[in-house]
Amino acid sequence: MRHRWDEKAIADITVALDGPAQSDLRQRIYSARLLGNDPELVLHGGGNVSVKTLLPNVFGELAPVTLVKASGQDLATIGEAGFTALDHDYLVRLANVGSLSDVAMKDELMLHLARPHEKPPSIEALMHVFLAPKYVDHTHPASILALTNREGGIELITEVFGSNICVIPYAKPGFMLARAVAEAYERDSDCQGMILMHHGLITWGETAREAYDRTIDLVNRAEIYLTGATSHDRVAPVSEAATRSAIHRYRSIAPALRGAMIRHDCDTDHVTQRVVLRPIRDSETLGFLESDGGRELAFEPPLTPDNLIRTGMQPLWIATDDLGDEADPGQRLAAAVDDYSREYSKYYKRHGKADGSPGPGPKVVMLPGIGIVCMGRDVAEADTARDVTLQTVRVKATIAATGGRYQGLSEAQLYEMEYDPFQQAKLLRQDLALPSGTIALVTGAAGAIGSSICERLLQEGAHVAVTDLAGGQLDSLVGRLTAQHDGRVLAVPLDVTSEAAVAAGFESVVEQWGGLDLLVVNAGLAHVSTLSAMDLSNFRRLEEVNVEGTLLLLRQAAQLFGRQGAGGDVVVVSTKNVFAPGAGFGAYSATKAACHQLARIASLELAELDVRVNMVSPDAVFSHGDRKSGLWAEVGPDRMRARGLDEAGLQEYYRNRNLLKTKVTAEHVANAVMFFATRQTPTTGATIPVDGGLPDATPR
Repeated sequence: MRHRWDEKAIADITVALDGPAQSDLRQRIYSARLLGNDPELVLHGGGNVSVKTLLPNVFGELAPVTLVKASGQDLATIGEAGFTALDHDYLVRLANVGSLSDVAMKDELMLHLARPHEKPPSIEALMHVFLAPKYVDHTHPASILALTNREGGIELITEVFGSNICVIPYAKPGFMLARAVAEAYERDSDCQGMILMHHGLITWGETAREAYDRTIDLVNRAEIYLTGATSHDRVAPVSEAATRSAIHRYRSIAPALRGAMIRHDCDTDHVTQRVVLRPIRDSETLGFLESDGGRELAFEPPLTPDNLIRTGMQPLWIATDDLGDEADPGQRLAAAVDDYSREYSKYYKRHGKADGSPGPGPKVVMLPGIGIVCMGRDVAEADTARDVTLQTVRVKATIAATGGRYQGLSEAQLYEMEYDPFQQAKLLRQDLALPSGTIALVTGAAGAIGSSICERLLQEGAHVAVTDLAGGQLDSLVGRLTAQHDGRVLAVPLDVTSEAAVAAGFESVVEQWGGLDLLVVNAGLAHVSTLSAMDLSNFRRLEEVNVEGTLLLLRQAAQLFGRQGAGGDVVVVSTKNVFAPGAGFGAYSATKAACHQLARIASLELAELDVRVNMVSPDAVFSHGDRKSGLWAEVGPDRMRARGLDEAGLQEYYRNRNLLKTKVTAEHVANAVMFFATRQTPTTGATIPVDGGLPDATPR
């Protein structure tokens, strides 16, 4: 493992604290980021670090505190706000308390924050308080876990590291582990670090550099041993042809698998949770799934207690033969997910939680010949499950390749950790209008209305495929949205008039996230011409985009929703011109009327799939921020000439012609889309006018 310490880089860390804490925390942040950015040491939000320092109190005195990573913070990006300051002198006395429940420990920690309004500390905070050294690092190195998670692990660790390492038998994270670590340090304060069985590595030092040096040294020693002890390849990778086949087969079953995972409220039948899928299909993982011991190892427990809430106690394993016809695997996948949920309920009951609620669905599904599919309520959660699962597979394979037999925690230990209040708190999600895991595709996204719809969907937690013609407008929008919602934005250059492009666009969403819940048909063209002067090629150009494009999108969505089997929504951005056409605007009015009628027919045909198709009908949306409406760029000059107005005057004219005398904005259109997307009423085939009130344009 490469030693990456760069003393000069510490000066680039910004810390607002004054006094001795400033230098201490600057080093702590730098070192934490080094650890957090190495996936061989720490994965997504895992690990913990601390520093003991002094902070001024209200009397102007410097009081001892332990600054420890707050619960759920990511070491890779942590800054000053990611640390919680604890009253060290009070909390260190808890080492002499005989026992402390998780609830009582949490109360003590929250009562003795050194500063008000701090973020909750992690379950391992007391371990950092109880250890005497100034800097403490706790990581989960893959090489260390390959030594701890095997039969005879304690003896092997002693053989590899000698007597200068303390080995701590598994203890539940929290007070009991903190006590065990403190007692071990008291017995042997000269040891270089501690290895926690099934839990990772602790190192320390009087400087951040010293603690980091020890981590790298111990991990390298573990890696050297594993390399020398490896008697054969971990697994035999599959061929390139098998990998290509896995990619194709995954795309064919992903929507059905995602559909089987979608949860509904039993009373209202409303969707309460969707999921995002992230596959693992590298040749080595595919080889692991098809190896002789692959299934047995897959069902062995997770590597660490931290991994449990990310991947669940066990994966769902579905043999290829159990899928039947992969062209329509929905029923078999749904049955497999239901069976998994029932088994989880039995696991609840075995350990005293018999409240009658169904068990959760799997977070990891293993499909030989296809790959491992990891799931989450959003892409970040799914990516965490994916990376943890990949590490787990590789560590288990390494143990086997070095002649070991995997040994994980017992079921009782796993249950105790899975329902720990600190762990469950990490899974809390902000309440948003859309169910978690919602995936949307918006066409014509680079314009005024499209960009506003994308923004609103992202604000409400959706994952959004942002589609439009390739070019600077799309690129700039995607860049801005990605900066605010990284991971939940997918750029899809798309010409809606191309069958191949539409099919490829939908396939890219399936590949990226697993399926689709909401299609917003917004792409459209306008043209100003009287019928007597109409150029047929211009009419056909509008017909291709407004009619054929809508048809292609509806067709592709219907097929995907059918494969997914869990319902969905389509919202078509129509226009007031469908109901109140304008002279000189015949090509637009006629083709949008055809688009509108296709949507109404889709509402009839797709209802049996629980797919609702509705329309919003805006008028006079000129811009959204610095994004001009393409329609008004086409129509505006003619309208201004006809009325002798400038741009501001034209906007005022349209404001005054509606009953409410109001300016219609792109945000208003996005609100209407959200009404349908959130299914607030049992409605399909309906139109919401977004026009300030135009009596002649009222749908009828």
